[in-house]
Amino acid sequence: MTCPDPLVKPFLKWAGGKRQLLPEIRRSIPSSFRTYYEPFLGAGAVLFDLQPAQAVVNDLNDQLMLTYRAVRDDVEQLISLLEVHKLMNSSDYFYEVRGLDRNTASFGELSHVEKAARLIYLNKTCYNGLYRVNSQGLFNVPYGRYKNPLICEADVLRAVSFYLREHDVALMCGDFADAVGKAHPGDFVYFDPPYHSANNTNFTGYQAGGFSEPEQERLRDVFASLTEKGVKCLLSNSDTGFIRDLYGGFIVETVSASRAINADSSGRGKVNEVLIRNW
Repeated sequence: MTCPDPLVKPFLKWAGGKRQLLPEIRRSIPSSFRTYYEPFLGAGAVLFDLQPAQAVVNDLNDQLMLTYRAVRDDVEQLISLLEVHKLMNSSDYFYEVRGLDRNTASFGELSHVEKAARLIYLNKTCYNGLYRVNSQGLFNVPYGRYKNPLICEADVLRAVSFYLREHDVALMCGDFADAVGKAHPGDFVYFDPPYHSANNTNFTGYQAGGFSEPEQERLRDVFASLTEKGVKCLLSNSDTGFIRDLYGGFIVETVSASRAINADSSGRGKVNEVLIRNW
């Protein structure tokens, strides 16, 4: 494996991002594997830390995956659009850009690069870097009023673009079970789903519909099915009784994480999470 490029790193702020847990995650990753799978990609901290030569990554959020494709295929045009957003940034401009998805017809006329630039701009300037949509799938986070937000990290975007272009990285948008459907023995899957909350205070608003306990159970069934196939799997989640019961029989390790984004202030700061693996 070639030496990882330090500029290949997340270009988005994302609730539940794994950058500060990378040391613990690295210790739980197989020493070698063939294809890397990540069906809940988010900001991609683990993918960009590993920089595998062959990967299949996925997220249900279509605007997010569209943004990854724009970074891969049209990075210079994307950077140019972000520079315009950076120049125009203000509270009024933010709400004008945020409101573009309220008109389905006109939003549909935007190019994929324009939509990607919008998502990155909103992510870098909205309150707390929180990506959240309402029940209609419309972005609804208020302006963050940052003094000097990093709207356009051109060097990072170019490095990520190069990595995605020069390696065999499939970008999918769909259900997590479909994303890992072709995993075989010798492959490695990392699951980072929306976290379970015993009292429904954890943030799960990346996509309209959320991630319910039945979805957590379906995810466990996929985890167990991959285990039976001989695929090595690692999963992150909240340290709750429900999750521990779901994954009884697997190896569960408690880790401490700092969380800045939660619907309930009591869920911010240092919290316990679990890393679950099947080998």
